[in-house]
This record gives sequence, C-alpha cells and structure tokens, in this order.
Amino acid sequence: MKIWHISDTHNLHLQLKVPQVDCVIFSGDCSSNGNPAINFHEVLAFFEWYAILPIRHKVFVGGNHDLAIERGLYSAEEIKNRGISYLMNDSVVIEGLKIWGSPYTPSYGHGWAWNRKRSKISEVWDLIPDDTDILVTHGPPQGILDYTINIDGSIENCGCSNLKKRIDKLNIKASLFGHIHNYKHIKNSGIFRPAGSNTVFSNASCVEDGKMDSLISYGNIIC
Repeated sequence: MKIWHISDTHNLHLQLKVPQVDCVIFSGDCSSNGNPAINFHEVLAFFEWYAILPIRHKVFVGGNHDLAIERGLYSAEEIKNRGISYLMNDSVVIEGLKIWGSPYTPSYGHGWAWNRKRSKISEVWDLIPDDTDILVTHGPPQGILDYTINIDGSIENCGCSNLKKRIDKLNIKASLFGHIHNYKHIKNSGIFRPAGSNTVFSNASCVEDGKMDSLISYGNIIC
C-alpha cells in the first residue's frame, strides 16, 4: 500500500500536489487560528477538501492548532461521516495494516489543543497496542526530526522522550508525525530510518516556522 503522509498545512492544503496513492494520512494542524469560532471555519474548509480527494483511504489525527475539533465545535462524527478514519487514541485496520493515532503532544504555553504534561503523557503512549503497524502522532519522538532553537539560541531536540521509549518497545513499520516545522537552516521535514532499525520515521510538516504563506514540502510518500 502506498501512503501519502501530510501534516501541518495550516490552511494551505489547496497548494498541495496530490499524488496517486492508496491512502492519505494527516497528522495534525490543518488550521491555525487560536479563536475557536474562526478555527471552526478553517477546519471545515480542510475537511471539505480532504473528503473529496481521489484517494481510497483517508486517515486524520488532530494537532495542537485544531481547537475546533478538541472543543467539540466540529465533531468526530462529522469527520467520520465524510468517509474519513478519525483516530483519537484508537486504531483502524486498512488493507491489513493496523494504524493507531493520537493528537496529544507535551504541553508548552497555554490554550493549545490536546496538550499533556510531560510527566503524564506516558499514560497516552501506554495505550498504543503492541501489534501496531503504523503509529500516527502529531508530535515527534525525541531525537528524531525534532530540532528547534531554544530561547538562548542553542539547538535542542524537543520531541517526546516518553513516546520514543514506547516506540523502542514496539516493532512498528512507520512512525508518522509533524508539529516541528523546518526553521531557516534547520530541516525537520522528510523521512529518516535509523541504522539497524526496521522503522521508518516521517515528519511531514508542510510549512516553515514564520512562513505560513506557502508550502515548503508536499508531504512524504511511504511505501
């Protein structure tokens, strides 16, 4: 099965070039606005587009910007009624592959959707079934395609260490995420397979930090 992985389009989904694939997986942040009422219209516009893509299977996981979904202004039922598999700490099996997804990310700042304290977020990752084939999260595991610039100007890995620990105990085929965009000379988007690992890691963030007017990536193809 050929999978198109996309993430963090932040209202720029119409700029995407849609490939011929069997399945599309979106790992969060289709919207941007921090006002839930405005965010609702951004989310609605995305799903109107996503639902009619000429792709047989569609999977969606929310992100920290997708406030309208977290707050129930746009419901899980409405997403599913559009023929989309909406994953909220649960699984779907597509062509024999078990796909588990979660929108949760470690907390930072205030007012974001699906944030959880780093000391508590392992409770979410403990829900991942041992027989998962493809893991879809909004944020990355620590140390993999997760570079950012700290307040002191140094570069650090900001992914979730608890997620990385859980992945290390699993035998998954792919870990798909976004959340941490490219930033100037820092490149996070792309595919990475660690030496000796059977797992493909994909950061499909489509925008660059500070530049939300055009895409810098059209996502990743996972075969």
